[in-house]
Amino acid sequence: MDTMLAGRFHVDSKKFAVQEVPLPVPRPGEVLIEVKAAGVCLSDVHLLDGSLPPLFLDSDTVTVGHEVSGVVHALGPDLKRDLTVGTRVTLEAGKSCGKCSGCVRHRPCTQVLTAGIDYDGGWAEYMVTPEETVVPIPDSLPFDQAAIIPDAVSTPYAAVVATAGVRPAQSVGVWGVGGVGAHNVRLARLVGAAPIIAVDPLPSARERALAFGADLALDPAAPDFADQVRAATGGRGLDFAFDCAGVPAVREQAASVLGLGGSLILVGITPRPLTITEGLTFNYMQKQVRGHYGGTPDGVYELVRLAAGGRLDLAPSITDHIPLIDAADAVSRLQNKIGDPIRLILVP
Repeated sequence: MDTMLAGRFHVDSKKFAVQEVPLPVPRPGEVLIEVKAAGVCLSDVHLLDGSLPPLFLDSDTVTVGHEVSGVVHALGPDLKRDLTVGTRVTLEAGKSCGKCSGCVRHRPCTQVLTAGIDYDGGWAEYMVTPEETVVPIPDSLPFDQAAIIPDAVSTPYAAVVATAGVRPAQSVGVWGVGGVGAHNVRLARLVGAAPIIAVDPLPSARERALAFGADLALDPAAPDFADQVRAATGGRGLDFAFDCAGVPAVREQAASVLGLGGSLILVGITPRPLTITEGLTFNYMQKQVRGHYGGTPDGVYELVRLAAGGRLDLAPSITDHIPLIDAADAVSRLQNKIGDPIRLILVP
């Protein structure tokens, strides 16, 4: 077999299509993965609509997809790791730019390249990836669940554990209970946050938040919204507010209900300016705003162990399985919130 199907995005024309392309060949230090599952993320939607342009892509066309799991199919030369054909794996969502030693594991770094945006990703039958991005998974962890760990789960995991450093009994609010926010709720629950308040305009998303471990789910448009937050937190306000929507209005509302020393964590991404119009009380209450981006390699390994050990069941996160050839339909379903999906999975 010399060719395969791949979901290709043409950056200049902004056209996306599943096309037949040459089967990639791993170079030194690379591995060829037979893709078994690939998640559809809002970042993919933003790439295709032009709001998240590639920064480091060295061509006009890229295979989309940064949430990938599969099986090691072939090994390139000069590998440093003891990898074997047939190993079940998930893949870290990014790789080093190669301009310094191991920068993908050391933040901050402005040139960690993202799979499916800056280089060819996993909306394909096969994908070439650097050996350092390969994370072995046990037989007990299904491919669809493993595929979403490197972004949909690892991004909020890093936000909760590292950027915020949430401790047991601290209060948490999560705005936007979609693919990332739903896992933000679950992970806040896992580390012992209390209470956990989910905020979403969609009734179905609020119901999901309660099923995923939120103590309270609120409509952001409720006239007594702030009063309900104060009541749920004993009048103290939130210790942490996670914006998983990337919406300016969310950030304004979230900042307004922070308590003394509370932090707004920016998980959702947007090209729009960050504005906080609150005045003196923001200073007086010693509030903070912290930027956050993506997950960490260590977090992916930890989440694989948590999922494999039964501490984190990701089965409820898989909304549907869609053939790779219908990738454009999956994008439309996510973009238009048809069925209010958490994660749609492309299957080659």
